[in-house]
Amino acid sequence: MTISMTEKKDALLAAMNALPGKDDKLKFIIDKGKAMEAMPDKFKIDQFLVKGCISRAWLFPQLKGDKVTFFADSEAFIVKGIIALLLEIYNDSSPADILTEDGSFLLEAGVTQHLSTNRRNGLSNVLNMIQSYAAAFQKTNQETLS
Repeated sequence: MTISMTEKKDALLAAMNALPGKDDKLKFIIDKGKAMEAMPDKFKIDQFLVKGCISRAWLFPQLKGDKVTFFADSEAFIVKGIIALLLEIYNDSSPADILTEDGSFLLEAGVTQHLSTNRRNGLSNVLNMIQSYAAAFQKTNQETLS
């Protein structure tokens, strides 16, 4: 059974909003990053490097059938954790669904308020990459069907 992006977001928001304070949320985020599936080293190349991040972060997309899966990693625990939250929502979703989700759930979860301007910019760049990959996959799918 496939879980919708809305259901994934609702579950994440419930978990994050149940945490009492900033330190608890940061620990939750870091733990998510530590639990994230390891990204194969062969994808840690400049082509998949997230531009504009203070610490190096990589994002590799893969289309499996009609669903997109991402692999990611970062040298910084907080960045890796935030990316893990994003992938928890976006992974195994269609390109069309990914393009409708703007990432505002991170604001609702109380994540972005505690980030520096540079980290927020890096997060925006990760979201832009996710959206760009989804748009490219959607275009490829449409061309294949034509």
